[in-house]
Amino acid sequence: MKRKFFYGSLLTALALNLFVGAQVYFQSVQAAEKDDPYQNLKLFSTVLERVRQDYVDGEKVTYQELIQGAMKGMLNTLDPHSEFMEANKYDDLKKDTTGEFGGVGIVVSIKDGHVTVVSPMEDTPGFKAGILSGDRIIKIDGRSTEKFSIQDAVKKLRGEPGSKVEMTILRPTSGIITNYTLERAAIKVDTIKDIDGRRDFPLSENKMGYVRLTQFGEQTADDFEDALRKLEKKGMESLILDLRGNPGGLLDSAVKVVEKFVARGTLIVSTEGRGSTQRAEYKATGRNTHLNLPMVVLVNGGSASASEIVSGALQDLTATGKCKAIILGEQTFGKGSVQSILPLNDGSALRLTTAKYYTPSHKVIHEKGITPDIIVPMSEEEERDLFFKRSPGGLESLDDKERARLQSVRDVQLDRAMDLLKGLSVYNKRNGEKIPSKGGDKVALRN
Repeated sequence: MKRKFFYGSLLTALALNLFVGAQVYFQSVQAAEKDDPYQNLKLFSTVLERVRQDYVDGEKVTYQELIQGAMKGMLNTLDPHSEFMEANKYDDLKKDTTGEFGGVGIVVSIKDGHVTVVSPMEDTPGFKAGILSGDRIIKIDGRSTEKFSIQDAVKKLRGEPGSKVEMTILRPTSGIITNYTLERAAIKVDTIKDIDGRRDFPLSENKMGYVRLTQFGEQTADDFEDALRKLEKKGMESLILDLRGNPGGLLDSAVKVVEKFVARGTLIVSTEGRGSTQRAEYKATGRNTHLNLPMVVLVNGGSASASEIVSGALQDLTATGKCKAIILGEQTFGKGSVQSILPLNDGSALRLTTAKYYTPSHKVIHEKGITPDIIVPMSEEEERDLFFKRSPGGLESLDDKERARLQSVRDVQLDRAMDLLKGLSVYNKRNGEKIPSKGGDKVALRN
């Protein structure tokens, strides 16, 4: 009886192993078929020929149009930032990176399947109209943006300066839908500003400096260095670096901003992709450094890409004692992927996501963002009021009552940053830590 039970159990185990092994084998065969280029190319060519021969509107189905359409579809299924660019689109991209363009001055991305405003650029039509980070563009010139790519949206929003574009925007936080008619302008923005939106860089009574970076361009690092030197000549002992609403820009520029506050050889950001060529580390060069400068970095939901590289690096490096930065504000946008431009023989190109950015402690930025050390939220109304208050001519266009209300609006995040630096200054002085001062004029910071 025991022998029969033993053999029965053995046969059952063997049968089970055979069944599991067969399942694994068939799954591997199916996986191999899915990744077999010849089988799938044969299927593609069969569909291509069938559409070419039988589609009702024959003039719309040239081989070039069909294959380019297939490539667009293939790239669009990967992520919102990858795309196949026809020759004219690729030419437009090259112009964007070398010169001025006409548009409304808003940076867009695809978020949760919607065309979403990352940030309005200061002193532009979109900024002056009161468009905010997080707003969804649901129509452009009456056409739904439901299936738009980033490039479709950009193409629609840009145009000759002086021309007009209509936009329908949904504000998710309130559910309110608003129609805008904006006149396009030449977009050329000064990327470094002081508390008053100029380049004077006054110092507060507590020897605090303030610099706002609106985006990261080719001249940003040099202009930032000039601003720091002006502030140091006036006796700056601490700094507020404002990255709120900064949609990003050039990676090299972000690295050069961070390296001003850390020692030579310090890792600032790394990129990782599938191949070895997509793995890179960016380290400080040790030039024009301003070591041991206490600072608060302001961020919000409109801080993206290069802004997140800067804030993430300063946060990590402070944790390891390599600089002195506190990140304050709200969760950042979460755009931390690298797009490579791969030109093709016919003048077209691929824009392909090939890597992701990582902070020095190897935290991924993409779709995560940077969480501030100190979270200080601002209401939608407060953000709107501050945006309007900063707009050139904004206060002058209001009646006396509304102007008085806006003038009394406080920037709670900036106020909190100033309080932190004041407290740090008092602590250092009580503990005998001397901060070098070069003296100079003092001008009160104003909100």
